[in-house]
Amino acid sequence: MPQALAGLRLDQALARLFPQYSRTRLQVWLREGAIALDARPATARQTVIGGEQVRLVPPPLPDAAAPQAEKMPLAIVYEDADILVIDKPAGLVVHPGAGVHRGTLLNALLAHAPQLGGLPRAGIVHRLDRDTSGLLVVAKTLEAQTSLVRQLAERSMQRVYLAVVHGVPSAGGTIDQPIGRDLRSRTRMAITRRGREARTRYQVVERFDAAALIECRLETGRTHQIRVHLQHLGYPIVGDPVYRRGASARISFGRQALHARELSLAHPRSGEPMTWRAPLPADMKRLIATLRRA
Repeated sequence: MPQALAGLRLDQALARLFPQYSRTRLQVWLREGAIALDARPATARQTVIGGEQVRLVPPPLPDAAAPQAEKMPLAIVYEDADILVIDKPAGLVVHPGAGVHRGTLLNALLAHAPQLGGLPRAGIVHRLDRDTSGLLVVAKTLEAQTSLVRQLAERSMQRVYLAVVHGVPSAGGTIDQPIGRDLRSRTRMAITRRGREARTRYQVVERFDAAALIECRLETGRTHQIRVHLQHLGYPIVGDPVYRRGASARISFGRQALHARELSLAHPRSGEPMTWRAPLPADMKRLIATLRRA
């Protein structure tokens, strides 16, 4: 258990260590004995001291609910025995849910590497929104998954995004605003005092007439973080259908113009620092070219 989580209740720490699972599900698994701390049964209320060994063996899903393998093209940037780095196209859902049960990245991963069926979420440790393109890392072993989740929890995994926004920021800076569920709409996130800590660093890469290309570096990884933070700042992402307050009708785009350009982490087995970069997809290149001409 990372030292950064010391002092938290175990269920709170597990929710940060395994963000792919809900806190409610983790509490159920604790009661069922599917999670052990230092090889002993654990309870949700006990306090984390840091340095404990966590063992999570999720109960198998009923066969009818188990995701099915589907052969689909994957843009593989890097692969070895431990990890897989994907350049996800816009429009691809990462894993099943909310009425989407087939045609997801998870289904494609199960076809590419069937052993991933033995890992939680087929090794997926972080998400990209359906209409966000770019880099995403997948673990191929339980040990690699534990390492990657720990790096996310400790904020040592670096993720850099490019976004085209409405408006022209005068300078870069840091957005430090907590994010939580929007009480008026449970499918949206919002800036709220009841939310969790969220920080995004940004800088202007290029300015246009009524828009700008900016680079965002995540210091935390909340749901919809960049989209919510940029809208809060007054510069919503071009094409974002949800967080569009302040958007100009002069610029349109078929999705949110957001791309996960760079990913840096320590290799789970060797500890070697590794970095990958994904070029902008064609639709964002065309958008930027149009803005330059304007």
